[in-house]
Amino acid sequence: MLFTSDRGITPVAAAQAAEELGFHAFYVPEHTHMPVRREAVHPSTGGTELPDDRYMRTLDPWVALATAAAVTHRIRLGTAVALPVEHDPIALAKTIASADHLSGGRVTLGVGFGWNIDEMTDHGVPRGRRRTMLREYLEAMQALWSEDEASYDGEFVKFAPAWAWPKPMQQPRVPVLVGAAGTEKNFRWISRSADGWITTPAEGTDIADQVQLLNALWREAGRQGRPHVIALAGKPQQDLLARWSDLGVSEVLFGMPDRSADDVLAYLQRLAGKLGLDSRINEEGA
Repeated sequence: MLFTSDRGITPVAAAQAAEELGFHAFYVPEHTHMPVRREAVHPSTGGTELPDDRYMRTLDPWVALATAAAVTHRIRLGTAVALPVEHDPIALAKTIASADHLSGGRVTLGVGFGWNIDEMTDHGVPRGRRRTMLREYLEAMQALWSEDEASYDGEFVKFAPAWAWPKPMQQPRVPVLVGAAGTEKNFRWISRSADGWITTPAEGTDIADQVQLLNALWREAGRQGRPHVIALAGKPQQDLLARWSDLGVSEVLFGMPDRSADDVLAYLQRLAGKLGLDSRINEEGA
């Protein structure tokens, strides 16, 4: 994951390097802006202060991923996380479908409920209604992605039968994952409206109980298979990765440092070496 900004390594350079080194996916976050006066408590700092200034310098995720898509061929392109309710759902459905179509079906839509309620308020999102609004947005976009004549009639989204192409290459929809705390409330929401879970820094590395609960609620909701689980990692600890694999974690996400392009590329090379990715690529001639 690259916390994109208007400085340092570009999404193009980061995604190219990640693909060449054998990584599976490349993720970017979203913040449209950052209100100067805020009431929202940041999950990491525990107060209104921000961990760093990238929150106010974040690049648009879909523009960033589009530039990455143009120079890569295999690596998946995702958001960790995007905030759909800050956009018009019809236009956003078009943007995501176009990105998936032009990338050859490589998009993953990671979404969040939005910890920064001040940012959400500026977009007209009613406080206390973020979850319902996000559910309607996803359902409306799903209709546009999968139906020849799509319509939706909800509290926050309404449109009469309409045509909308392109459809995503991935059907029945682009995979939807939710980045949120590992609580029963969130897991019930995921089991109803999404395809999997992205952990948060607050969970740490011991997520066995949460994954088991998610799987149980997934089955209770009548969902087939298993939910996709992306775990946030710090250092590449092989014993931890093995435990997560046994637990059913399907993907592990490492954050790139906020440094110069040369420093980030060197970090990726070291990380790939510790994970055994670079040697595998050399052996396969990729």
